[in-house]
Amino acid sequence: MELKGKIALITGGARGIGKAIAIRLAKKGADLVVADISYESAAETAKEIGAQEGVRTLALKLDVSQADEVTKAFEDIIREFGRVDILINNAGITRDGLLLRMKAEDWDAVMNINLKGTFLCSKEAVKVMVKQKSGRIINIASVVAFMGNPGQANYSASKAGIVGLTKTIAREYASRGITVNAVAPGFIATAMTDALAENVRQEMLKSIPVGKFGSVEDVANAVAFFASSESAYVTGQVIHVNGGMYM
Repeated sequence: MELKGKIALITGGARGIGKAIAIRLAKKGADLVVADISYESAAETAKEIGAQEGVRTLALKLDVSQADEVTKAFEDIIREFGRVDILINNAGITRDGLLLRMKAEDWDAVMNINLKGTFLCSKEAVKVMVKQKSGRIINIASVVAFMGNPGQANYSASKAGIVGLTKTIAREYASRGITVNAVAPGFIATAMTDALAENVRQEMLKSIPVGKFGSVEDVANAVAFFASSESAYVTGQVIHVNGGMYM
């Protein structure tokens, strides 16, 4: 239970990869703040994990693209727990479409949640972590940040931006005891991939050398490494969790 006594905030933490990360960190002893655009979903997840793992939890409704909501969220966390040790910037959306058909509002929506949200949450976290002289920030990027993907100009650009942001914050605050790293998932088994036609799934699998989709737990394991003391000398790095899809 090496994270016992640590406070971890997971954005987009109510379901999918975010929920898997929350569970993994709770199993290592961390107390959790589950933040999500849906308070009901966040509260359900927080209650479930708290009961299963015996950790303290707090659920928050949070739109990470809104600076005032992010500021208030951190005020609520400090009021409840007194500190923030780990920030997982996981909240993200897609609005797919080929470049010539992509609407400006679809570009803006993805950039605001994925990239601006990571910036806003990281900024507030750093304010707290500098005072503590310690902290871990882990950003969820994507394989498409490195490969690109047709129909995802906005998503690919937002995730590539997260990689650059990760490295810059890491350089700025390494001397303050804060490490900043990213995890870049490839194709992960989710309800979305389960719903794909079999021929589409098979085409996707052909691009993955290990021959299978990753699990949300695969991503959570990489995040847990960056959150732990075992990664104390690692900052500004990206772990690729993609089954060899990008090397």
